[in-house]
Amino acid sequence: MMQFSDDEIARYARHIVLAGVGGPGQQRLKAARVLVVGAGGLGSPVIQYLAAAGIGTIGIVDDDLVSLSNLQRQIIHDTDAVGDMKVESARRSVRKLNPHVTVATYPVRLNTDNARALVAAYDLIADCSDNFATRYAISDACYHERKPLVLAAVGQFDGSITTLKPHHRGPDGAPYPTYRCLFPEPPPAGLLPTCAEAGILGALTGIVGCMQALEVIKEIVGIGDGLVGKLLLCDARDLRFEIVQYGWDPSNSLNGSDSADLASATVVEVAQ
Repeated sequence: MMQFSDDEIARYARHIVLAGVGGPGQQRLKAARVLVVGAGGLGSPVIQYLAAAGIGTIGIVDDDLVSLSNLQRQIIHDTDAVGDMKVESARRSVRKLNPHVTVATYPVRLNTDNARALVAAYDLIADCSDNFATRYAISDACYHERKPLVLAAVGQFDGSITTLKPHHRGPDGAPYPTYRCLFPEPPPAGLLPTCAEAGILGALTGIVGCMQALEVIKEIVGIGDGLVGKLLLCDARDLRFEIVQYGWDPSNSLNGSDSADLASATVVEVAQ
């Protein structure tokens, strides 16, 4: 059992008295290791709220530098951080927010070559990246390393969140869906404009990132109904939310019916 200092008891008092979290839940948060991929618009609120919640170890992966155009939405960074590595700027912010949190920084670009090694050392992964290639690499690595993944994406005025646990099976005996069940193939290069080309509403990344952090915390503590097999969609223009159900695609290339990995999926009894 992990012990709390007097400072931690005072800091986490509103969690400790909260039904469904309490002391045991806060201990699970303190023991948890979460890898956040991307320290940008989504990663900023995710890292901040995970640190505030008392996650014991937060790993941050990002190979980019802070630029002035980031500051409209990437609120973990400030003007003095322009030109610094994002992972170092984020580490400094976490240290100021909660010195009880250990931060590991990875100033690299996550890809198919290093994804599994990065993912393997953590209990849960938060994908805050901004491109399909990284999302496929993370989701495939999480499947092979048997790690839950909370994934979010934003564009202009829209956002989405889902949770992936394809290394488990649902009550019907079928595996839970993979990212490749949701998006079998990436869109053709150049079809979707980049953030620099199309723009993005800054506060939207805060809304979606906070909900992503909430899903991570719920997964660790074990409260509520998660987003496995559910895609939460957010339309910021009309402040409208919708949940779309999706399931395992037997033809998906990761754990489809013809995949050798299918037999290794673990049966779970709790419906999502």
